[in-house]
Amino acid sequence: MTSDALTIPSELESALRLRTVQYFITKRPWLDLYGVHVRPVPPFGSTSRKPHFDPALIHRCLPDELLFEVFARMMPYDLGRAACVCRKWRYTVRNPMFWRNACLKAWQTAGVIENYKILQSKYDGSWRKMWLLRSRVRTDGLYVSRNTYIRAGIAEWKITNPVHIVCYYRYIRFYPSGRFLYKNSSQKLKDVAKYMNFKASKSENLYKGTYTLSMSDDKIEAAVLYPGTRPTVLRIRLRLRGTAIGANNRMDLLSLVTSGVNDEEISSTEEDILGLVEGWEDDETHNPDIPAVSHKRGMTAFVFVPFEEVDESVLNLPPEKMDYYVTG
Repeated sequence: MTSDALTIPSELESALRLRTVQYFITKRPWLDLYGVHVRPVPPFGSTSRKPHFDPALIHRCLPDELLFEVFARMMPYDLGRAACVCRKWRYTVRNPMFWRNACLKAWQTAGVIENYKILQSKYDGSWRKMWLLRSRVRTDGLYVSRNTYIRAGIAEWKITNPVHIVCYYRYIRFYPSGRFLYKNSSQKLKDVAKYMNFKASKSENLYKGTYTLSMSDDKIEAAVLYPGTRPTVLRIRLRLRGTAIGANNRMDLLSLVTSGVNDEEISSTEEDILGLVEGWEDDETHNPDIPAVSHKRGMTAFVFVPFEEVDESVLNLPPEKMDYYVTG
C-alpha cells in the first residue's frame, strides 16, 4: 500500500503560497448600496494587524490554529458540509492546502508532478476546482450493483410451476493506491461493509485486484484474479459519472469478460494482474480449457454508498420491498 504522506517539491510549494491569498479576499460591492460593510474574515496565518471581535461563542473558544488543524483532518465531503455553517468557516475551508492534500491523495498514482501540470493546464491553478470537476473514484464507501433474475422452481403437488426472484450484489471498494477489493455475493450491504478490507479472512471470499483511471476521460480499467486449480481473470471496464458536480457516485458497467491464464503468468504478475491482461482482446484467453466469455447479464450500474450510510441504505431491503432495478 502506498503511504498517504506525499513529498511536495520545494519550488512547487513556494509557488502555491503565492496563490493562496486570493481565496480570502471578500469583495461584495453590492452591499455598499445598503450602507452595510462586511469585513473579510482573516484566515489562519493572516498578516492583518487590525483587531477583530467575533461575537460567535465557538469562534471565541476555538482558536484559528485549532480550527485549521480540525479542518486539515476532515474528509473533503465533510469540508463541504462545514462550509455551510457560517461565513468564517466558508472562507477558511477555501484554503487551497486542504484541497491540495485531497487531490494529491486521490490521484496519487499519477504522481505529484503530473498532477501539478494538470492543475495549471485545465483547472487554472485551483485545487478545489480540480477536486470538483476531475473524475475520480471515491474511497470513503462502497460501490454496489444490485442485480436480479427470475429462476423457475419445481412444482410439488401443484398445477403451476413456482417462480423465484434471485437477488445478488457486486461490491467494489477502491483504494487510492490503485488497488481494489471485489465481491460477488447475495449478502446485504450492511453485512458486507463490516469486513470489506484487506484484513478480511479467506473465508469471506474477497478478491484483490488493480485498476487504472484514464487521465483523459472517465473510464476505469480493472482486473481481478480468481485463484484455484483453473485460475481465471475477470476484466472490468467502467465509466464514472455523478448525479451532481463532484459526486462521482455512479459507475456504468461497460464490459465484463472472464478469461483463462496459465500458471507461469500468475507467478510473475500476481500483484499487478491488470498489467498482465492490458491489451488483451475481448475473446483472448491464455488457457485453452477456459474460453473467454463476455457477460451480458448482471450489468446493472453501480451506486456509491458512504460508510456512514450503509446501515440505512435502501439496498438492504428485500426484493419484495424494492424495485428489481436500482436506477443509475
